[in-house]
Amino acid sequence: MCCEYNNVIISVCVALVLILIIALVLVLAINNNEEMPNILVSIARPGDNTTLGTTSINFSENNIIEGTALSHVEGSDAININESGIYQVSYQLFGVQDVTGTFNFNAVLLVNDVALNDTFNQSPVIRNSTGNRMTLTSTVILRLQAGDVLKLEGVSIEDIRYDNARIDIEKIG
Repeated sequence: MCCEYNNVIISVCVALVLILIIALVLVLAINNNEEMPNILVSIARPGDNTTLGTTSINFSENNIIEGTALSHVEGSDAININESGIYQVSYQLFGVQDVTGTFNFNAVLLVNDVALNDTFNQSPVIRNSTGNRMTLTSTVILRLQAGDVLKLEGVSIEDIRYDNARIDIEKIG
């Protein structure tokens, strides 16, 4: 009788330990299934973009890269979309004109070298200003496909130089 009672206790203890191990494995599996962030932050510095007027913006520095949905080769203008999804894209584009006169520039996002007209961001026209510089900012949400190439383009008929720029992209869905 005593041995049978001990065997039951041992069996119950083993079953409880197995249940705890299974529960722990399930909790770890659920936590590991949480999606890692997919974020890219690229920055352009003075000297990265020497073409005046309309030009695609080169980014020399990747400040943050998390996850695998986005990639960028430092020094290029192309941001590669590696996973289909919904992305939030924010940018700042700083333009400078060295001469006094009419000053106007715009920005647009391109996907696969096609301008997305609904992302066109137009600055006001500044006339006869001694401080010909301005920063355009925008945030848009885009549905992008794996294999797409995203670019930021400065658009102007004037001799605008794009000394600084920043683009922040996050996969949100």
